[in-house]
Amino acid sequence: MRKIKLILILFCYFFIFSAQAELYMELNQGMNQAIPIAISPLTGPVAMASGNETLDAIIRHDLNNSGQFLMTAANSADYQLQGSISEQGPNQYSVTFELKRAFNTPVGGSPLLFKKVFQVKHLELRQLAHTVSDSIYEQLCGVHGIFNTKIAYILKQWPKGSAPLYALEVADYDGFNPQTLLVSPSPLMSPTWSPDGHQIAYVSFENNHAAIYLQNLDTGQRRLITSFEGINGAPAFSPDGAKMAVVLTKTDNPKIYVVNLNTLSNEQITDGYSIDTEPLWSADGRSLIFTSDRDGAPQIYRYVFATGQISRLTYQGNYNAKASLSADNKTMIIMHRENGVFGIAKQDLQTGELQILANSGLEESPSLAPNGKMVLYATQYQGRGVLALVSIDGRTKVRLPARAGTLQEPAWSPYLMS
Repeated sequence: MRKIKLILILFCYFFIFSAQAELYMELNQGMNQAIPIAISPLTGPVAMASGNETLDAIIRHDLNNSGQFLMTAANSADYQLQGSISEQGPNQYSVTFELKRAFNTPVGGSPLLFKKVFQVKHLELRQLAHTVSDSIYEQLCGVHGIFNTKIAYILKQWPKGSAPLYALEVADYDGFNPQTLLVSPSPLMSPTWSPDGHQIAYVSFENNHAAIYLQNLDTGQRRLITSFEGINGAPAFSPDGAKMAVVLTKTDNPKIYVVNLNTLSNEQITDGYSIDTEPLWSADGRSLIFTSDRDGAPQIYRYVFATGQISRLTYQGNYNAKASLSADNKTMIIMHRENGVFGIAKQDLQTGELQILANSGLEESPSLAPNGKMVLYATQYQGRGVLALVSIDGRTKVRLPARAGTLQEPAWSPYLMS
């Protein structure tokens, strides 16, 4: 085992990556059949969270982003959120929220669905708003919300008069509060989260050689996982976090291997003359999903550990790659090409039915939210790379806050434990 203490390369450029040059969130496709809800401004003193937004504005954005809610006036809403805020001392607030039915209260029931009281510091206000959004989402949709999750991505920038710099960053799910983990003059790619959310694996091309590293978010240390000759790429954690599937060229052609993260020993999983890449574990750990050209063009396949059997999963379109799986193993998100147009598609793994979610031809690197209800992806806007969200039914698309530079290869975190 080899541990390498994290050094922020070219620290003098750190300010470039931490500044949010341009912040906006644009809802660029409408909704229908959404839940009408009114989010009232809080009573009491105005408290601005990070991003210069009020709590009620953040909650509106969260619920809009999900595609499951329609913001409306109180007299036309099915539900209403009301709240109050009061100062309890320097940098300390007491915040109360109540979610109520506006109509159709059950006989003998109460219109109040929940009442929550929080004691928070100013820097915690944005996280509090996401917490309330999660509560609303779970109460009305019956599914855990994802508004307190994180995203990882690669930021590429061109400092004036210098070669490009690459940064591994982590931000809130909506792109706010970015934090730089590592800056490098060499390309970085393929960030992926550990199941517990405390580590991120990624590929670095330091010293002009590909290697896979494991970054500890709690300690700032990183650890070298593989650095063989040729390709070291596409890391993917097993569900228990004890192993990692990777792509290596130890036998010339790119093949999938499984690395034991304790001993760093590795085992070859696929063989033959095809290119096998982009491995992904099923939630139960019993199989791997991967991309291969073994039938002539990139398609998605499943490898079953117990039998060693490989079966093809995608047949529609002449290009399918970069799979992302739902926790119940029933839905797969993929990069899909049909009739010469690239896009993001959803495939039902039980019926094989395929639905296009976004197909402007600019989409890349889809990553499924931990609740399976939204997809994060990279795209292009005004000549630079940005991140965007699309709801799992394809009805709602949202472009996340822009940055100075190009954002690429996003990865959605699992649910994070405090």
